Amino acid sequence: MKVYEYSRCTTCKRAKKFLKENNIEAEFIEIKEETPTKKELQKILAEKNVDIKKLFNTSGIKYRELNLKDKLKEMTTEEKLNLLVSDGMLIKRPLVYDEKKHTYLIGFKEEEWQKSLLS
Repeated sequence: MKVYEYSRCTTCKRAKKFLKENNIEAEFIEIKEETPTKKELQKILAEKNVDIKKLFNTSGIKYRELNLKDKLKEMTTEEKLNLLVSDGMLIKRPLVYDEKKHTYLIGFKEEEWQKSLLS
């Protein structure tokens, strides 16, 4: 299981603590250094059946700097995916990707993580 995180993010720290407390092994990847692949993002979107906008870190500085709130409406899905993989800070985190167990989580909501990872 891969967990894409930003180590300075408090939400990511809470998610990491949750995993450790529940003895769940994960490979932690610094999202600024290594972004998820386009294939991984496509898989998450398909499995979770969510709008691609859910993958964007809408509260992030980069999102606001690029004025993506308005620009995303005009972009194709392909353009949005290319943008996401170009800069990990645009991606909502933590982002869990585990193709073998069909586990894909966007952001940290403890209840959702409990259902997906502990049942």
